[in-house]
Amino acid sequence: MGGMLWLTTTTLAITICLLSTSANIALSFDGGGGKQQPTLCEELVLPAGYPCSEHVIQTKDGFLLGLQRVSSSSSSARIGYYGQESRPPVLLMHGLFMAGDAWFLNTPEQSLGFILADRGFDVWVGNVRGTRWSHGHISLSEKNRHFWDWSWQELALYDLAEMINYINSVTNSKLFVVGHSQGTIISLAAFTQPEIVEKVEAAALLSPISYLDHVSAPMVLRMVKMHIDQMIVTMGVHELNFKSDWGANLLVSLCDTRLSCSDMLSSITGKNCCFNESRVAYYLEQEPHPSSSKNLNHLFQMIRKGTFSKYDYGKIRNLKEYGSFKPPKFDLSRIPKSLPLWMAYGGNDALADITDFQHTLKELPSTPEVVYLKNYGHVDFILSLQAKQDLYDPIINFFKSMGEVSSI
Repeated sequence: MGGMLWLTTTTLAITICLLSTSANIALSFDGGGGKQQPTLCEELVLPAGYPCSEHVIQTKDGFLLGLQRVSSSSSSARIGYYGQESRPPVLLMHGLFMAGDAWFLNTPEQSLGFILADRGFDVWVGNVRGTRWSHGHISLSEKNRHFWDWSWQELALYDLAEMINYINSVTNSKLFVVGHSQGTIISLAAFTQPEIVEKVEAAALLSPISYLDHVSAPMVLRMVKMHIDQMIVTMGVHELNFKSDWGANLLVSLCDTRLSCSDMLSSITGKNCCFNESRVAYYLEQEPHPSSSKNLNHLFQMIRKGTFSKYDYGKIRNLKEYGSFKPPKFDLSRIPKSLPLWMAYGGNDALADITDFQHTLKELPSTPEVVYLKNYGHVDFILSLQAKQDLYDPIINFFKSMGEVSSI
């Protein structure tokens, strides 16, 4: 009875929070038409002494995405393993509420983006629609609700697909893909599409996710139980930005004496063993990035239904969109057995649960190389101070084992 009372009271508090702010929500996405801001290259890569160039690509549905291309700070390192003429391209795909900066948040000796560049790879950094390093839309303002009418389904079939096409056309080479969290969801979904996966040489997936029905993160489970995703959509909030006043208030509203907000990160990601907590304020200068409410809704559908499927609009609209009452699933058995996969998962990861990971492995036609790190939480895979020896060196050895990268 007390739990129900808490749930009702908290739901009311969140509703009041949303109502009181929905009339004057400031959509703070900076990409495109807003004031000029530093680029990712200017902010994080060039100051570290690494050559970096900005690229803008357009998706089939009109979004303008930022891509960065990073080289080594050392001319000798630029030759790397493969010789001056053959620097294999690798695309880095970030997680939810993150962007390409995720790969450069620690020192050059500890950050995967810098490490790959120094080991002779042609590093490309992806930023999905809605994040601060992307550049809006050819016709839609970020204040238009249609700008935010997408989920990870579009990130896989439009954003990642266009990034892969662009890098392939520039380099005339197949590419390696590294994904973390949401970056693995969209990678696995995209790899089920023959016209996308044919341009990929191999992939390394950190905290791989295709199923989410065993998530154990207390904050996430609380939001799912309270249908926060549906409440937000119903209230007409289309951009999900936790750096805005209402977004911060929403998180605070979810906290009570049963769940300490002082350890909010662990309540979302699981206990992280190995990142430098003294740098949290620095990390928060970059993170979190905006996403769409529809994207959160899609992820919560996966938790509730135990599916790896397209967005569920309800039976009638599903029939119109997909020609069936249920949304079609992304069939992992369609990922080619010939695509080499390397996967790493953690014992303390409350989002990429071990049971769900085993479900993913069971459906794949291939047998990926797997690394299990007992103490790792969800964030350790990109911020751990030990990630170079635990993860990044093994990823590089895996890619190196592919030999010369194929051109197509």
